Amino acid sequence: MRRDDAPEEVRARLREAAGAHRPDRERMLVRVERGMAGPGRPVRRAARPREPGWIRVAGATAAVAGVLAAAGYTAASAVRDAPAPPQRQVAVSPTTAAAPPSTPPPEAPDAARPPAGSGGGPLGADGAVNPHSNEFWAQSDVTLRAGERLTALTVRLRVAQTGGVSSTGAWRSLPEQDFGLTVGERGGFLVYTWTLRKGRTVPPGEWVFAGQYDHARGGRDARKDTYTATAATAGAERFSVDGGFTPGDADDTAAGR
Repeated sequence: MRRDDAPEEVRARLREAAGAHRPDRERMLVRVERGMAGPGRPVRRAARPREPGWIRVAGATAAVAGVLAAAGYTAASAVRDAPAPPQRQVAVSPTTAAAPPSTPPPEAPDAARPPAGSGGGPLGADGAVNPHSNEFWAQSDVTLRAGERLTALTVRLRVAQTGGVSSTGAWRSLPEQDFGLTVGERGGFLVYTWTLRKGRTVPPGEWVFAGQYDHARGGRDARKDTYTATAATAGAERFSVDGGFTPGDADDTAAGR
């Protein structure tokens, strides 16, 4: 090979080397130098140029990243391909639904007899000796029950003359100006009469009419005492009720009953 042909051979070999897959750089440089020197010329191995620091760092970083990526891919493949653990079945006891609260049975109707003076309709009443009565004095209460408005009403209390019975007063839970009151003795009874004034009415509700009186010392027997109530409604219907008296606690004790 002639000396003038050396550059052409070098270029050809460089093109060949460029087409190869990442040839060994040091060997390539030796071959290039050998070709340029010609036969019989000693070849000096050129010192490998030092690459800049940032290139070396970048290369090392890329290599580490590649290793980590490969390791991550391998781990992910292993996890994905690993057989899924068998599902554990936990036995759960069935939940018992809370029972609705039991409905209490309906109360049995009151079998007690209706109070004395329950005459039906919108009018009812009962009588009792007031428990605050004592061995010298007593009060008899007539409790009236109006189921609807009353346009007329007369209440009469009759206290038997058992000895020393005399009036000491009277009152009612309805307005005083709505009633007229008369008190007097008739046929062995002290009689209290309350009469609803014309144009006044009694609203529905429970109302008390009370007669107060002295009597002979000791327990007084009220079994002969009576009351009567007569009333009318706006429809001109008339109702009446009457009855006797239940002794009070003080009266019972004084009488020895």
